[in-house]
Amino acid sequence: MATFRTDPAGAQSPPQAGLTRERLVVVGNGMASLRFLERLTEGSPGRYDVTVVGAEPVAAYNRVLLSSLLGGEVDEAACAFRGLDWYAEHGIRLITGAPVTAIDRENGLAIVGESHVLPFDKLVLAVGSTPIRLPKPGMELPGVITFRDLADVAAIRKAAVEHARAVVIGGGLLGLEAAVGLARLGVDTTLLHVMDRLMERQLDHAAANLVKRAMEARGVKVLLKADTAAVEGEGRVERLRLADGKVLPADLVVMSVGVRPSVALAREAGLTVARGITVDDRMTTSDPRIFALGECAEHRGQIYGLVEPAYEQADTLARHLADEAASYAGTALSTSLKVSGLPVFSAGVVDTPENAEAVVLSDPGAGLYRKLLVADGRLIGAVFVGDIGEQALCKRLIRTGEPVGGDLDDLMFGRPAPEALAA
Repeated sequence: MATFRTDPAGAQSPPQAGLTRERLVVVGNGMASLRFLERLTEGSPGRYDVTVVGAEPVAAYNRVLLSSLLGGEVDEAACAFRGLDWYAEHGIRLITGAPVTAIDRENGLAIVGESHVLPFDKLVLAVGSTPIRLPKPGMELPGVITFRDLADVAAIRKAAVEHARAVVIGGGLLGLEAAVGLARLGVDTTLLHVMDRLMERQLDHAAANLVKRAMEARGVKVLLKADTAAVEGEGRVERLRLADGKVLPADLVVMSVGVRPSVALAREAGLTVARGITVDDRMTTSDPRIFALGECAEHRGQIYGLVEPAYEQADTLARHLADEAASYAGTALSTSLKVSGLPVFSAGVVDTPENAEAVVLSDPGAGLYRKLLVADGRLIGAVFVGDIGEQALCKRLIRTGEPVGGDLDDLMFGRPAPEALAA
C-alpha cells in the first residue's frame, strides 16, 4: 500500500515573491535519489516543489550494509539514512510503497500506482536496476531468492533456518556478501562462480585467490568454473545441478549474477534507451524536462553499478538544476571494500596489458598483495589486498594521468611515518 506524506507548510525557504515554484518529481528513493535531494536542498532551497516516489515501503537506506544486516552485525535502523522528519523539514513530499507506472510526457504527468497523478515541470528518473535471474530451469521455484533489497534480506533470513543448506550463485561483490552473511548465520553455504576467479572485473588471479581463502576461512565453500544447469525440487528448491553433472543439495538458492538497468518506464514513455536511459553530460535525457541518474542511466555508452558514480551524477544534476555550470565527464572506476573482513582495493586496469609493466609485492602468508601497472611512466591500474592505505594516491594518479615518478615506492611499500622522516 502506498504511503503519502505531505510536507508541512513553510518547511523550506519560500520562493521569491511573485515566483511560482517549478514542480519537480523524483522517481525512485534509493541512495542516488537521496544524494540528489540533499544537494538540491543545499544549493537551491525552496526553489522547487519536490515530490519523491519510492517503490519500496521505506525511505532511502544504505544498501552497502545489506550483507551486515543479513549476518546480524547491524539492525535495520543502522541502514537508515534520513528520518521522515528530514523530508518534512525540507518540504519534500515522500510517497513510499508505490511505483510510478507511467509517464505522460505530453501532459507532464507521472502516474503512481493505478490512478494517482503527479503533475511535473521537471522529472528525475533514479529507478536503479533489477536483479538478473539466470534463464535456467527451476529459477522460479520457491526458495530461489535474489539479494538486492531489504525484502530480499528478510526472505533469505526466513529461509535460512537451522541446518539449512544454501547455494549462492555469483562471485561478484554482492554474491560474496550474501555468502558471508549466510555463513555468519551458521548456514551451510556454498558459493558458485562460473569464472575461474572471484570478482574477475576487480581482481587479478593472485588477489582473487586471497579473497577465496578469506571466504573459506569464514566457512564458505567456493566452487569456481561452476556453471549452473538447473534448480530442481518438488514444489520448492531441493537441489542444484551443475553443467558437469554434479548435484548440490539446497534448501535455499540466492541469485546474485548481476543487474540490469530499469528502463521499462523510460522506454514506454518514448525516451531514448540503449542498455540504460541515455543521458548527456548534464544527466538530461532525450526530453529536456526529464533527467536520469544512477544505475538506470547510460552516459557516453557507460553504465555504472557503483555508489561513487551515482553520487557524482547526483551532484552534477543538483548543480545544473540550480542553474550552476555543471558537467559530468564520467568516473574513473575503482573499488574499495572489505570482503569477509579483508580490505580490497582496485582501480583502472586489473590484468597486465602488453604495453605495461607489473610491479608486484606479495606475501600470501600475511594476506598481503599489491600490484601496480605502469605504462609510459604512468599508473594505469592497481590491485591491493590486505592493506589499502595508499588507495587515494592511486586513484589520483590513475585519474589525472600524471607521471608516477618517485611515488612508486610509496605506493608499493607505503609512505614512511612522519617520525621516521624526522629521524
